Amino acid sequence: MSRFLQHWIESQWQRTGALAVLGLSLALLFRLLVALRRAVWRLGLRRSYRAPCPVIVVGNLTVGGSGKTPLVLWLAQWLRGQGWRPGIVSRGYGGCARHWPQQVRPDSDPRVVGDEAVLLARQSTCPVCVGPDRGAAVEALLTHTDCDIVIADDGLQHYALARDIEIVVIDGQGGFGNGLMLPAGPLREPVSRLRSVDLVVSNGERRSGTHAMRMRPTGAVALNDERQVHPLEGWRGRRVRAIAGIGRPERFFDMLRRQGLRVEAVAFPDHHDFSVADLAFDDDLPLLMTEKDAVKCRRLIHRDDTWVVRIEAVPEAPFILRLERLLDELPARREQAHR
Repeated sequence: MSRFLQHWIESQWQRTGALAVLGLSLALLFRLLVALRRAVWRLGLRRSYRAPCPVIVVGNLTVGGSGKTPLVLWLAQWLRGQGWRPGIVSRGYGGCARHWPQQVRPDSDPRVVGDEAVLLARQSTCPVCVGPDRGAAVEALLTHTDCDIVIADDGLQHYALARDIEIVVIDGQGGFGNGLMLPAGPLREPVSRLRSVDLVVSNGERRSGTHAMRMRPTGAVALNDERQVHPLEGWRGRRVRAIAGIGRPERFFDMLRRQGLRVEAVAFPDHHDFSVADLAFDDDLPLLMTEKDAVKCRRLIHRDDTWVVRIEAVPEAPFILRLERLLDELPARREQAHR
Protein backbone atom coordinates (compact mmCIF):
# COMPACT_ATOMS: atom_id res chain seq x y z
CA MET A 1 0.00 0.00 0.00
CA SER A 2 1.35 3.44 -0.91
CA ARG A 3 1.97 5.96 1.85
CA PHE A 4 -0.56 8.33 0.24
CA LEU A 5 -3.33 5.71 0.26
CA GLN A 6 -2.48 4.65 3.80
CA HIS A 7 -2.61 8.28 4.98
CA TRP A 8 -5.95 8.84 3.22
CA ILE A 9 -7.52 5.76 4.80
CA GLU A 10 -6.25 6.70 8.25
CA SER A 11 -7.62 10.23 7.87
CA GLN A 12 -11.02 8.81 6.85
CA TRP A 13 -11.02 6.59 9.93
CA GLN A 14 -10.85 9.67 12.14
CA ARG A 15 -14.33 10.80 11.07
CA THR A 16 -17.62 9.40 9.84
CA GLY A 17 -17.05 10.24 6.19
CA ALA A 18 -17.56 8.57 2.83
CA LEU A 19 -15.42 5.53 3.63
CA ALA A 20 -17.27 4.93 6.90
CA VAL A 21 -20.68 5.15 5.21
CA LEU A 22 -19.67 2.89 2.33
CA GLY A 23 -18.05 0.35 4.63
CA LEU A 24 -20.66 0.30 7.38
CA SER A 25 -22.39 -2.89 6.23
CA LEU A 26 -19.07 -4.72 6.00
CA ALA A 27 -18.08 -3.32 9.40
CA LEU A 28 -21.25 -4.73 10.98
CA LEU A 29 -20.56 -8.10 9.38
CA PHE A 30 -16.94 -7.99 10.56
CA ARG A 31 -18.07 -7.17 14.10
CA LEU A 32 -20.40 -10.17 14.07
CA LEU A 33 -17.65 -12.48 12.82
CA VAL A 34 -15.23 -11.18 15.48
CA ALA A 35 -17.81 -11.83 18.22
CA LEU A 36 -18.54 -15.34 16.93
CA ARG A 37 -14.85 -16.16 16.66
CA ARG A 38 -14.16 -15.04 20.22
CA ALA A 39 -17.19 -16.97 21.49
CA VAL A 40 -15.89 -20.17 19.87
CA TRP A 41 -12.72 -19.97 21.96
CA ARG A 42 -14.37 -18.73 25.16
CA LEU A 43 -16.96 -21.53 25.12
CA GLY A 44 -14.27 -24.15 24.58
CA LEU A 45 -15.53 -25.22 21.15
CA ARG A 46 -11.92 -24.89 20.11
CA ARG A 47 -9.11 -25.43 22.57
CA SER A 48 -6.48 -22.80 23.17
CA TYR A 49 -2.88 -23.76 23.79
CA ARG A 50 -2.05 -23.11 27.45
CA ALA A 51 1.67 -22.82 28.08
CA PRO A 52 3.24 -24.38 31.19
CA CYS A 53 4.38 -20.89 32.20
CA PRO A 54 2.57 -17.53 32.44
CA VAL A 55 1.80 -15.64 29.22
CA ILE A 56 1.40 -11.86 29.04
CA VAL A 57 -0.24 -10.55 25.87
CA VAL A 58 0.45 -7.00 24.71
CA GLY A 59 -1.84 -5.81 21.93
CA ASN A 60 -4.23 -3.15 20.70
CA LEU A 61 -7.73 -2.78 19.32
CA THR A 62 -6.84 -0.74 16.24
CA VAL A 63 -4.72 -1.26 13.16
CA GLY A 64 -1.52 0.76 12.89
CA GLY A 65 1.11 1.74 15.41
CA SER A 66 0.19 2.40 19.03
CA GLY A 67 3.48 1.88 20.87
CA LYS A 68 3.27 -1.85 21.64
CA THR A 69 6.86 -2.70 20.75
CA PRO A 70 8.51 -0.16 23.11
CA LEU A 71 6.25 -1.40 25.91
CA VAL A 72 7.19 -5.03 25.16
CA LEU A 73 10.87 -4.06 25.39
CA TRP A 74 10.28 -2.23 28.67
CA LEU A 75 8.30 -5.19 30.03
CA ALA A 76 11.05 -7.67 29.15
CA GLN A 77 13.67 -5.55 30.92
CA TRP A 78 11.45 -4.96 33.95
CA LEU A 79 10.56 -8.66 34.31
CA ARG A 80 14.23 -9.58 34.19
CA GLY A 81 14.85 -7.10 36.98
CA GLN A 82 12.14 -8.84 39.03
CA GLY A 83 13.93 -12.19 38.71
CA TRP A 84 11.96 -13.64 35.79
CA ARG A 85 13.48 -15.16 32.64
CA PRO A 86 11.27 -13.69 29.89
CA GLY A 87 10.98 -14.75 26.27
CA ILE A 88 9.06 -13.07 23.46
CA VAL A 89 6.84 -14.45 20.71
CA SER A 90 5.44 -12.48 17.80
CA ARG A 91 3.74 -12.92 14.44
CA GLY A 92 6.83 -12.21 12.33
CA TYR A 93 4.84 -9.82 10.16
CA GLY A 94 6.55 -9.10 6.85
CA GLY A 95 8.75 -12.19 7.09
CA CYS A 96 8.80 -14.73 4.28
CA ALA A 97 10.26 -17.77 6.05
CA ARG A 98 9.35 -21.07 4.39
CA HIS A 99 8.95 -22.81 7.74
CA TRP A 100 7.52 -21.57 11.03
CA PRO A 101 8.14 -21.04 13.89
CA GLN A 102 11.51 -19.32 13.58
CA GLN A 103 14.03 -18.57 16.30
CA VAL A 104 15.19 -14.96 15.91
CA ARG A 105 18.70 -13.72 16.57
CA PRO A 106 19.98 -10.13 16.59
CA ASP A 107 21.58 -10.76 13.18
CA SER A 108 18.57 -12.54 11.61
CA ASP A 109 17.41 -11.33 8.20
CA PRO A 110 14.34 -9.08 8.67
CA ARG A 111 13.13 -10.15 5.22
CA VAL A 112 12.81 -13.70 6.57
CA VAL A 113 11.48 -13.18 10.11
CA GLY A 114 10.12 -9.61 10.02
CA ASP A 115 11.55 -6.25 11.05
CA GLU A 116 9.89 -6.02 14.47
CA ALA A 117 11.12 -9.50 15.41
CA VAL A 118 14.74 -8.55 14.70
CA LEU A 119 14.30 -5.31 16.64
CA LEU A 120 12.97 -7.26 19.63
CA ALA A 121 15.89 -9.69 19.48
CA ARG A 122 18.46 -6.88 19.22
CA GLN A 123 17.08 -4.63 21.93
CA SER A 124 15.60 -7.04 24.48
CA THR A 125 18.48 -9.56 24.59
CA CYS A 126 15.70 -12.08 25.31
CA PRO A 127 15.00 -15.26 23.34
CA VAL A 128 12.56 -14.44 20.53
CA CYS A 129 10.50 -16.85 18.45
CA VAL A 130 8.03 -15.90 15.73
CA GLY A 131 5.31 -17.56 13.67
CA PRO A 132 1.67 -17.23 12.64
CA ASP A 133 0.76 -19.92 15.20
CA ARG A 134 1.69 -18.26 18.50
CA GLY A 135 1.12 -21.48 20.43
CA ALA A 136 3.67 -23.30 18.28
CA ALA A 137 6.04 -20.35 18.71
CA VAL A 138 5.68 -20.55 22.50
CA GLU A 139 6.30 -24.32 22.44
CA ALA A 140 9.45 -23.84 20.37
CA LEU A 141 10.63 -21.05 22.64
CA LEU A 142 10.20 -23.14 25.79
CA THR A 143 11.79 -26.20 24.17
CA HIS A 144 15.03 -24.40 23.36
CA THR A 145 15.34 -21.92 26.26
CA ASP A 146 14.89 -21.70 30.03
CA CYS A 147 12.21 -18.98 29.88
CA ASP A 148 9.73 -19.00 32.74
CA ILE A 149 7.39 -16.29 31.40
CA VAL A 150 6.37 -15.36 27.85
CA ILE A 151 5.44 -11.98 26.37
CA ALA A 152 3.23 -12.24 23.28
CA ASP A 153 3.68 -9.15 21.12
CA ASP A 154 0.51 -8.14 19.24
CA GLY A 155 -1.36 -11.27 20.29
CA LEU A 156 -4.60 -9.84 21.66
CA GLN A 157 -6.77 -11.26 18.87
CA HIS A 158 -4.88 -14.58 18.68
CA TYR A 159 -7.24 -16.59 20.89
CA ALA A 160 -5.56 -19.88 20.02
CA LEU A 161 -3.00 -18.86 22.66
CA ALA A 162 -4.33 -18.81 26.23
CA ARG A 163 -3.11 -15.88 28.27
CA ASP A 164 -2.83 -14.96 31.93
CA ILE A 165 -2.53 -11.17 31.65
CA GLU A 166 -3.80 -8.91 28.85
CA ILE A 167 -2.36 -5.43 28.28
CA VAL A 168 -3.86 -3.12 25.65
CA VAL A 169 -1.99 -0.10 24.31
CA ILE A 170 -4.00 2.71 22.75
CA ASP A 171 -2.89 5.77 20.82
CA GLY A 172 -3.41 8.70 23.16
CA GLN A 173 -3.85 11.11 20.25
CA GLY A 174 -5.86 9.17 17.68
CA GLY A 175 -7.67 6.98 20.17
CA PHE A 176 -10.22 4.77 18.42
CA GLY A 177 -10.83 7.13 15.51
CA ASN A 178 -14.49 7.14 14.51
CA GLY A 179 -15.15 4.15 16.78
CA LEU A 180 -16.15 1.85 13.91
CA MET A 181 -14.92 -1.61 13.03
CA LEU A 182 -12.91 -2.42 9.90
CA PRO A 183 -13.21 -1.41 7.10
CA ALA A 184 -15.36 1.59 8.08
CA GLY A 185 -13.01 2.44 10.94
CA PRO A 186 -9.71 1.36 12.52
CA LEU A 187 -11.05 -1.12 15.10
CA ARG A 188 -10.15 -4.81 15.01
CA GLU A 189 -12.39 -5.43 18.04
CA PRO A 190 -15.08 -3.24 19.62
CA VAL A 191 -14.09 -0.78 22.34
CA SER A 192 -16.18 -2.81 24.80
CA ARG A 193 -13.39 -5.42 24.68
CA LEU A 194 -11.44 -3.17 27.06
CA ARG A 195 -13.74 -4.21 29.90
CA SER A 196 -12.23 -7.70 29.89
CA VAL A 197 -8.52 -6.81 29.79
CA ASP A 198 -6.26 -6.33 32.80
CA LEU A 199 -4.41 -3.13 31.92
CA VAL A 200 -5.04 -0.32 29.43
CA VAL A 201 -2.11 1.96 28.60
CA SER A 202 -2.43 5.27 26.76
CA ASN A 203 0.63 6.19 24.70
CA GLY A 204 0.95 9.96 24.87
CA GLU A 205 -2.10 11.86 26.02
CA ARG A 206 -3.81 10.31 29.03
CA ARG A 207 -7.32 9.02 28.43
CA SER A 208 -9.97 8.28 31.01
CA GLY A 209 -9.59 4.88 32.65
CA THR A 210 -6.07 4.29 31.34
CA HIS A 211 -2.51 4.34 32.61
CA ALA A 212 -0.28 6.94 30.98
CA MET A 213 2.89 6.01 29.13
CA ARG A 214 5.32 8.35 27.44
CA MET A 215 8.09 7.72 24.96
CA ARG A 216 11.47 9.11 25.95
CA PRO A 217 14.27 9.51 23.38
CA THR A 218 17.60 8.44 24.85
CA GLY A 219 19.85 9.65 22.03
CA ALA A 220 21.09 8.28 18.74
CA VAL A 221 23.70 5.73 17.71
CA ALA A 222 25.48 5.42 14.37
CA LEU A 223 23.71 3.01 12.02
CA ASN A 224 26.75 0.84 11.37
CA ASP A 225 28.68 1.43 14.60
CA GLU A 226 26.57 1.50 17.76
CA ARG A 227 29.62 2.53 19.78
CA GLN A 228 29.20 6.02 18.30
CA VAL A 229 26.61 7.93 20.31
CA HIS A 230 25.14 11.33 19.49
CA PRO A 231 22.82 13.22 21.87
CA LEU A 232 19.77 14.68 20.16
CA GLU A 233 20.56 18.03 21.76
CA GLY A 234 23.62 18.15 19.53
CA TRP A 235 21.33 18.77 16.54
CA ARG A 236 19.15 21.35 18.29
CA GLY A 237 18.38 24.18 15.87
CA ARG A 238 19.90 22.24 12.95
CA ARG A 239 18.20 20.78 9.90
CA VAL A 240 18.12 16.99 9.79
CA ARG A 241 16.42 14.50 7.49
CA ALA A 242 14.27 11.92 9.24
CA ILE A 243 12.69 8.84 7.67
CA ALA A 244 10.10 6.48 9.15
CA GLY A 245 8.36 3.41 7.76
CA ILE A 246 6.19 2.76 10.79
CA GLY A 247 2.57 3.16 11.84
CA ARG A 248 1.98 6.80 12.82
CA PRO A 249 5.32 8.14 11.45
CA GLU A 250 4.31 11.69 12.37
CA ARG A 251 4.68 10.72 16.03
CA PHE A 252 8.39 10.08 15.43
CA PHE A 253 8.85 13.34 13.53
CA ASP A 254 6.98 15.37 16.16
CA MET A 255 9.13 13.87 18.91
CA LEU A 256 12.27 15.05 17.11
CA ARG A 257 10.80 18.53 16.65
CA ARG A 258 10.05 18.71 20.37
CA GLN A 259 13.76 18.15 20.93
CA GLY A 260 14.44 21.30 18.91
CA LEU A 261 15.45 19.67 15.61
CA ARG A 262 14.39 21.19 12.27
CA VAL A 263 13.06 18.06 10.61
CA GLU A 264 12.83 17.35 6.89
CA ALA A 265 10.43 14.40 7.15
CA VAL A 266 10.06 11.51 4.71
CA ALA A 267 7.34 8.97 5.57
CA PHE A 268 7.06 5.46 4.14
CA PRO A 269 4.32 2.84 4.60
CA ASP A 270 4.47 0.66 7.71
CA HIS A 271 6.84 -2.32 7.29
CA HIS A 272 8.22 -0.72 4.11
CA ASP A 273 10.77 -2.81 2.20
CA PHE A 274 13.48 -0.18 1.78
CA SER A 275 15.64 0.06 -1.34
CA VAL A 276 18.89 1.90 -1.98
CA ALA A 277 16.93 4.49 -3.98
CA ASP A 278 14.70 5.23 -0.97
CA LEU A 279 17.76 6.29 1.00
CA ALA A 280 19.50 8.36 -1.70
CA PHE A 281 19.10 12.05 -0.86
CA ASP A 282 20.74 14.96 -2.67
CA ASP A 283 21.99 16.69 0.45
CA ASP A 284 24.44 16.21 3.29
CA LEU A 285 21.92 16.48 6.12
CA PRO A 286 22.28 14.02 8.99
CA LEU A 287 19.89 11.12 8.35
CA LEU A 288 17.86 9.92 11.35
CA MET A 289 15.64 6.84 11.44
CA THR A 290 13.71 4.61 13.83
CA GLU A 291 15.13 1.44 15.36
CA LYS A 292 12.57 -0.63 13.48
CA ASP A 293 13.64 0.80 10.12
CA ALA A 294 17.32 0.47 10.98
CA VAL A 295 17.21 -3.34 11.00
CA LYS A 296 16.32 -3.22 7.28
CA CYS A 297 18.53 -0.30 6.27
CA ARG A 298 21.88 -1.50 7.64
CA ARG A 299 22.54 -3.58 4.54
CA LEU A 300 21.62 -0.72 2.19
CA ILE A 301 23.42 2.38 3.38
CA HIS A 302 26.98 3.07 4.45
CA ARG A 303 27.16 6.86 4.72
CA ASP A 304 28.73 8.00 7.97
CA ASP A 305 26.14 10.56 9.05
CA THR A 306 23.27 8.07 9.49
CA TRP A 307 21.80 7.67 12.95
CA VAL A 308 19.31 5.46 14.76
CA VAL A 309 17.15 7.25 17.33
CA ARG A 310 16.65 5.17 20.45
CA ILE A 311 13.39 5.47 22.33
CA GLU A 312 12.22 3.86 25.54
CA ALA A 313 8.76 3.50 27.02
CA VAL A 314 8.18 5.05 30.44
CA PRO A 315 4.95 3.77 32.06
CA GLU A 316 3.61 5.61 35.09
CA ALA A 317 4.04 4.20 38.61
CA PRO A 318 0.39 3.06 39.09
CA PHE A 319 0.74 0.84 36.02
CA ILE A 320 3.78 -0.86 37.55
CA LEU A 321 2.01 -1.34 40.90
CA ARG A 322 -0.99 -2.91 39.17
CA LEU A 323 1.32 -5.17 37.14
CA GLU A 324 3.06 -6.31 40.32
CA ARG A 325 -0.30 -7.25 41.87
CA LEU A 326 -1.31 -9.19 38.76
CA LEU A 327 1.94 -11.15 38.85
CA ASP A 328 1.40 -11.93 42.53
CA GLU A 329 -2.06 -13.28 41.62
CA LEU A 330 -0.75 -15.53 38.84
CA PRO A 331 -0.70 -18.81 40.81
CA ALA A 332 -4.37 -18.41 41.77
CA ARG A 333 -5.34 -17.31 38.27
CA ARG A 334 -3.63 -20.28 36.63
CA GLU A 335 -5.13 -22.72 39.11
CA GLN A 336 -8.61 -21.37 38.37
CA ALA A 337 -8.00 -21.59 34.60
CA HIS A 338 -7.12 -25.28 34.90
CA ARG A 339 -10.37 -26.19 36.68
